[in-house]
Amino acid sequence: MLPSDLTSLATFLAVAEERSFTRAAKRRGVSPSAISHAMRTLEEELGVRLLARTTRSVALTQAGEQLVERLKPALTDVGQALDDIAGQRSRPGGRVRLLVPRLAVSSVLAPRLGILNSKYPDIVLDVTTDDSRRDIVADGFDAGVHFGEYIEKDMIAVRVSPDQRPAIVGSPGYFRSHPKPKEPRDLLQQQCINFRHGAAGLYRWEFEKGKKAISVGVTGPLIVDDLGLVLRAALDGVGLAFVAETEVSDYLAKGTLLRVLQDWCQPYPGFFLYYPSRRQQPASLTFLISVLRL
Repeated sequence: MLPSDLTSLATFLAVAEERSFTRAAKRRGVSPSAISHAMRTLEEELGVRLLARTTRSVALTQAGEQLVERLKPALTDVGQALDDIAGQRSRPGGRVRLLVPRLAVSSVLAPRLGILNSKYPDIVLDVTTDDSRRDIVADGFDAGVHFGEYIEKDMIAVRVSPDQRPAIVGSPGYFRSHPKPKEPRDLLQQQCINFRHGAAGLYRWEFEKGKKAISVGVTGPLIVDDLGLVLRAALDGVGLAFVAETEVSDYLAKGTLLRVLQDWCQPYPGFFLYYPSRRQQPASLTFLISVLRL
């Protein structure tokens, strides 16, 4: 059985080592009467006398000696465990579970993995790539990454990418057999590559121009959930693709992809790392944020 207050065991150990209520009280930062009350309560709960005391001295009974023999190493182990856990507040080590959409892997995470490992080699980054908007607390993640517009207001968000801008792109070969769309509704007559965002389903292409906003449910010969496959299909002339400008800048510069509807593609909030609270934040998460944030 355990006493109702484990503090009383630590107090008993202090009395046993000091052989004095007065010295034990000074060590514990309480009054001698509080020590006396705690010992009396502990003995009553256990139903065994642990201390033989007079006005001049305090000695252990046989039961008290047996308890000290078992209690001292146990409390030492507990204290060490608590010190180790408390040390995580300042030591850059341990595991961080991170939920990241695949769209953010190449632009946010991959370029900074080397920096994270070189600066904080004892941090273990446990990454799950998933495009669905999961509950990071319920699913046991320390933090997540997503577009700013999708992050719940009760989360703390830290920017980890600049604002992004969409680009509608197709290959020169595609445009040799298809007219270039002049406005978003023209996409309904185009072959488009659809992207599936996990459980959220197919993404409707969103556009803004001045005060006008429109979303278009495009159709085409391909539905994928991998950005690399979207780019490969666009380069091969399968259809038009809706991608981030940063993902296709090299292709646009080389002319292997051409851009359309540029005046309808306005910037939108980029990626943010988000987590539920700053209270007792693990050091490993703090250092991860320092590497990823802009």
